Amino acid sequence: MITSRTVSSLEKIFHDSEPTCASLSEMSMLGNERASFQLAYFSDEDTQCGISVSGWRPENIKIYKVVEINSDLPAFEDSDFYFLRKTPGLYPDMLEPVEDNSFFAESGHYGSLWIELDASGESAGRHDIFITVSKGKETVTNVITVDVINAKLPEQELMCTMWFHCDCLATYYKVDVFSEEHWNIIENYVRNAANHGVNFILTPLFTPPLDTEVGGERPTVQLVDVKKTKDDYEFGFDKLDRWIDMCRRCEIKYFEMSHLFTQWGAEHAPKIVAEVDGEKKRIFGWETDADSEEYRDFLHRFAAALTAFIDRKGIRNFCRFHVSDEPSLEQYEVYKKRADLIAEIFPGFKVIDALSDIEFFDKGAVKYPIPSEDHVEDFVGKVDEFWTYYCCGQHNKNVPNRFFAMPSARNRILGTLLYKYNATGFLQWGYNYWYSQFSKHEIDPFTVTDAGKAFPSGDAFVVYPGEDGQPINSLRFKVFYDGLQDLAAMRLLESLVGREKALEIAIQDNELTFQKYPHGSSYLLALRERVNKAIKENI
Repeated sequence: MITSRTVSSLEKIFHDSEPTCASLSEMSMLGNERASFQLAYFSDEDTQCGISVSGWRPENIKIYKVVEINSDLPAFEDSDFYFLRKTPGLYPDMLEPVEDNSFFAESGHYGSLWIELDASGESAGRHDIFITVSKGKETVTNVITVDVINAKLPEQELMCTMWFHCDCLATYYKVDVFSEEHWNIIENYVRNAANHGVNFILTPLFTPPLDTEVGGERPTVQLVDVKKTKDDYEFGFDKLDRWIDMCRRCEIKYFEMSHLFTQWGAEHAPKIVAEVDGEKKRIFGWETDADSEEYRDFLHRFAAALTAFIDRKGIRNFCRFHVSDEPSLEQYEVYKKRADLIAEIFPGFKVIDALSDIEFFDKGAVKYPIPSEDHVEDFVGKVDEFWTYYCCGQHNKNVPNRFFAMPSARNRILGTLLYKYNATGFLQWGYNYWYSQFSKHEIDPFTVTDAGKAFPSGDAFVVYPGEDGQPINSLRFKVFYDGLQDLAAMRLLESLVGREKALEIAIQDNELTFQKYPHGSSYLLALRERVNKAIKENI
């Protein structure tokens, strides 16, 4: 026997625990939106089941089986209480596409199917969606009513980056960096990222000096060709030109130029490879003092050539530069010196960096800081552009994050908070980081999800490597995108009734901050229905 019922996309169904969440019988969405729900099921025997969904255009329906993935480190010991579990084990995460309308149900296990609807081309009004599971002659049908509202989400204004790791793709798929195979795989992953709200992409001018062991190296992924002559440098931008064209084709709007100094202190140059006397060799790296005359001279020459290229491509207003990632206050003087150099050689460009001590801003080292969520209040009302980020450090103050072990509501609430704070941008470091901590060795992301027990599972990536160079999404990535759609819906409502009224409708009397907001799925589901109802009434 198999039983089933529809539940929201904010639930996580564990195989060993009967879900106690409320069923979902109706929902609404805008005319160009993607919305998801789940069919939770239980089978008393191992069996192959059929699945069909009707009442919606077939081409606008995607069905996935939610697959549990192992976590050896679901949470740090000092994590807060807003977790589902904290024990190592299996967590629902990967969305495996259902093929041939068939899936396997395990005996005595609870599970779920993830059903995504795209409203493009659907008529406005109420649609009854029938979800039927069959096992031999036995069938079970659930119905959910979807109200399509005759309005469209506006184009995403938020700048959103999840760091894109080209080297991880080459390593996992065992292809040469920037070979045609690599370019094809890169484009698949870039398109998927853009399809989930990432519109700002880490662009490896040189191999990004991120999460690299001191003295160690990551595989070379360098878009700018360098040739060192007797007393000058020549720069080739063919690969960078191809990268930009490819990203634009995938609807990426902004380009995040990789850091020009090493992480956690800006003391060294990133790895830079050049042709010297007909041979490729590393000319800068850990051995290079960032303040050396040779590297400063290189940067001056490089900046002039790169700026000319950027202007030829017409993307000046869509580029941002980095100095160094996550400097501490003890490194302020070094960082300030490097930042002054970048400002000098790239005049007129905006420079952004993830750092959380307000003194970097107050003393003028950075104009566009990106503080972590648990430090944002120091920056609110001071900065011209409000950004924030999260990583493994944001685990113990109730702030939004996306770990396996966290409720999906903790992931999706980010969109509402970004609207409330009128954010310009959001940064996260791991779209597809499939190495161990410090990039010492590759890992199998299907079995090692914590970078070798370094970061809680879910911090380092939101996609899994699929066959034929195609990404497999996680439910966490889908839920994150739902948060961005919430943000866009509130922007639309604001355009109809004004910001003050939009905030009143969406947030009501709740004094939301990044550390204080209502927990649980029901709050977010009700919030979004209020917003949709108000949009419907005011269009």
